[in-house]
Amino acid sequence: MTGRRQILAATALALLANGALAQGNGRPIRLVVPFAAGTSTDIVGRILAEALGRQLAQTVIVENKPGAGGTIGSEMVARAGADANTLLLGTVGTHAINPSLYKKLTYQPLRDFVPLGFVGATPTLLVVPASAPWKGVADLRQASGKAVSFASAGNGTSGHLAGETLNLRLAKDFVHVPYRDGAQALTEVMAGNVQFMFYHPAAVLPHIRAGKLRALGTSSAQRSTAAPDVPTLAEQGVPGFDLVAWFMLYAPVTMPAALRDPLREATQAALVQAEVREKLVAQGIEPTTMSAAEMASFAAAEIAKWGEAVRRSGAQVD
Repeated sequence: MTGRRQILAATALALLANGALAQGNGRPIRLVVPFAAGTSTDIVGRILAEALGRQLAQTVIVENKPGAGGTIGSEMVARAGADANTLLLGTVGTHAINPSLYKKLTYQPLRDFVPLGFVGATPTLLVVPASAPWKGVADLRQASGKAVSFASAGNGTSGHLAGETLNLRLAKDFVHVPYRDGAQALTEVMAGNVQFMFYHPAAVLPHIRAGKLRALGTSSAQRSTAAPDVPTLAEQGVPGFDLVAWFMLYAPVTMPAALRDPLREATQAALVQAEVREKLVAQGIEPTTMSAAEMASFAAAEIAKWGEAVRRSGAQVD
């Protein structure tokens, strides 16, 4: 076959694949975000939906299905059957923490989902109100435990487990105060009603620049590219502290391979685009490319790591 014929054949196959996706059951592709509108996950979902829509030349609609730590939206996609239109933006919470946190989880990340693309990872920043007396983790270490509380977006979230891990590493008993979502928790911290929280750079950096918050440290082993001046907790005498949030696009395992594989290819192509990577970096997310095998290995390791964090913290949700 000549080079021209090969190109024409490849183009025809791509058009047929995209046509199958577009026709599916007559509806646009639904990208389920299992958290509320305006959250970090929602922002990432909308960046991805726009890029994927361009790549596929069809509409990708973000559908927020928040509740129960992301389990409601995740279960909905896991039970979508062979529906060619439903995808899930999974997170460290839905696919690494929840299996150990929920006693009766209605889905299993490794069994019920197939990863299409690793979007990226982001450390969280340990932030306090600008009026707080602490300038670093050493100051927080000297604080009276039960007189200090920390906020989170809910029981078992990455922010909750980061706070409990800090408790263990500093031998403190800071009091956990869970909120309905991260935005509410952040508001309470800025008001001084709660003393600190771990949260995504995209959410806290505008308030740090506005003088409402102060960052004491970064939860990852390396400094955040979004906040390079903020030292890690390890740099401040808390060795081995490395908890990072992440995002991954999934299809239900029941989706036929003929529909799933073109979606994986489109996702991978979208995620390497410079414009998409720039938008993610602006949100404090560090894009990382992974193969299908690497995503599977990463997911299994993350379940084990965060499962240990859940067990150490004693967090549990019925």
